[in-house]
Amino acid sequence: MPYPDIAFCRLCGSPSDRRVPPGEDRERSVCRACGYVDYVNPTNVVGTVPTWGPDGDHVLLCLRAIEPRKGFWTLPAGFLEYGETLADGAARETREEAGALIELDGLFTVLDVVQAGQVHVFYRARMLRPDLDPGPETTEARLVPLDEIPWDDLAFETVRWTLKRYVEDRSAGNFGIHAASIGRRPRESRS
Repeated sequence: MPYPDIAFCRLCGSPSDRRVPPGEDRERSVCRACGYVDYVNPTNVVGTVPTWGPDGDHVLLCLRAIEPRKGFWTLPAGFLEYGETLADGAARETREEAGALIELDGLFTVLDVVQAGQVHVFYRARMLRPDLDPGPETTEARLVPLDEIPWDDLAFETVRWTLKRYVEDRSAGNFGIHAASIGRRPRESRS
């Protein structure tokens, strides 16, 4: 994702220029009038790997009702809201997208998605009951046996990567915390 072109200051509305502010090492949008430096930072996406059944042998997947990747399966996840913890946001997204009540089992994956300007964080979660009530962003929510995960119909690489780690860790009998970078490397800043 290219660095956003911020033409006007968020504080005073005056035009901004792209330049390297004093004490910085990369270009930023800097207001010509008040000097406000507009820092553009990655967006956090939070979600869960909700499971049900003996030893977590079914995973909750949601069929996306919205773009991007409408009509593909995903784990319940979405953008972290201001004022939420990562864990609170992940639980909220699971309720909103699938109507599932969960208990978090711990941090599971942290994935840099540099080309999209995002960081995806997934928690392992146990469903407290199998009842589902999908929200407006989900066409269908379904408990899927691990050996029936629709690998070719998953919406995002971060979901595929997370589910593969879950299946591997469950087989090994030991869940870890996993981190990776998904996609291409960031471009060098312009100077």
